Amino acid sequence: MGNKVVTFTESQLEDYQDCTFFTRKEILRVYKRYRAICPEVVPKKMTGDEPVKIRVPQERIEQLPELKENPFKERICQVFSKEGNGSLSFEDFLDLLSVFSEQAPRQIKVFYAFKIYDFDDDHHIGPADLEQVLKLLTRNQLSTEEIVQVCEKVIEEADVDGDGKLSFMEFEHVILRAPDFLGTFHIRV
Repeated sequence: MGNKVVTFTESQLEDYQDCTFFTRKEILRVYKRYRAICPEVVPKKMTGDEPVKIRVPQERIEQLPELKENPFKERICQVFSKEGNGSLSFEDFLDLLSVFSEQAPRQIKVFYAFKIYDFDDDHHIGPADLEQVLKLLTRNQLSTEEIVQVCEKVIEEADVDGDGKLSFMEFEHVILRAPDFLGTFHIRV
């Protein structure tokens, strides 16, 4: 009864529920957060192809309080951007928050952590990827020698097949033993 704006169709909401770890209410909350980032670009009504076509620039996404201080914010945006340029459609944004939600299973979180750490997108985490990770985590506080030493130690400890890089399975084996992984790999909606 009133002038209620329909943001998504029933079908869209059902699809989003099927493809994420969110309830309807959470999906609508995610939409409100997405729209608040760039209200001049994101319409109130997203019943057509707007959820895939309209994109919020990476610089605006990175200003979210949960990402602002994250050293991987740029890489996170790139990984979740279907266009690969860091700009996020609503569906990209929904995927990002779904993966980082507390409801997302550990396996999904490990998969995306691997993608985020695989800077060169070669499906392995090699010394160059580890170097990038260390520089970001330490905010460039380590010397070149220290970085090389840590990278070598990580490869030595985790590289089961001896190829000089970490496969997804080797990465997963290490991450699953890290007690604080789930506690740090989440964003509350």
